[in-house]
Amino acid sequence: MLTEDVLATAGIDAVAVKPTECDVSRAADLAVETITIDYEGREELPDTETLTALAEAKTVRVTTPVRADGFDPLGDDELWDRLPEAVGRVLVAGHPAYLTEAERERSVAPRLEAARRRAPDAWVGTESIERVALAVGGTQFELLSRSTERDLHALRAAGFDGSVAVYAPTVLSEDEDAILDAVGAYAARRQPVREALPDDADTDANAEGRAREVLSAAVRDYALVGDGTSVRSQVETLREAGADTVVGYPARGIEPFVE
Repeated sequence: MLTEDVLATAGIDAVAVKPTECDVSRAADLAVETITIDYEGREELPDTETLTALAEAKTVRVTTPVRADGFDPLGDDELWDRLPEAVGRVLVAGHPAYLTEAERERSVAPRLEAARRRAPDAWVGTESIERVALAVGGTQFELLSRSTERDLHALRAAGFDGSVAVYAPTVLSEDEDAILDAVGAYAARRQPVREALPDDADTDANAEGRAREVLSAAVRDYALVGDGTSVRSQVETLREAGADTVVGYPARGIEPFVE
């Protein structure tokens, strides 16, 4: 049983799990009310029985890429109806790695609008489609970045009164090597970080010199890292800026969330 202490101390509201990394049914034991399940290709989509059982214990949302076959509200929507009625959605454009070339060419805006009509309570992922996501409404599902705090302040100052959820890879550790092994490569893929890194630099605990300095700063822009108290402080800063829900993805697997 995953105890309440770790997540309660960190102040995280929800946990994201990846089907390729763990048995998603284990999320039923996590001491949070809401679970999101990342999309990693249709072959990795949990079966109906697993999702139904998990939804009996938690509020569950499945990431659904509106351009992908099976979830396309303007085309092949066979997988849409496979999801149990009790399972909510996080509508996204879809990561190119999990889309075919034909799927990547499909227009996002009309599909996102159609999907929102079908699932009015869906969260809407903003990554790479911020204006479109805002236009279709719903809880805005933001990916943590170095500009998130500033963007949230601006959004609220402009009068936006809708809900905002922030997704952040999370490393509950103060060990710098463990942090870099977990999220160094993730941060390194961001353009500002990629441009600042020396050519062919290691992006994990093996990073040295300038590369390590860049990565150590970057992981704190794009992830929540540190002990539970430190992560709670970062979460509270996001809430003060305007976030309603903080979704932590356990970047080292579920086990570090166990005390």
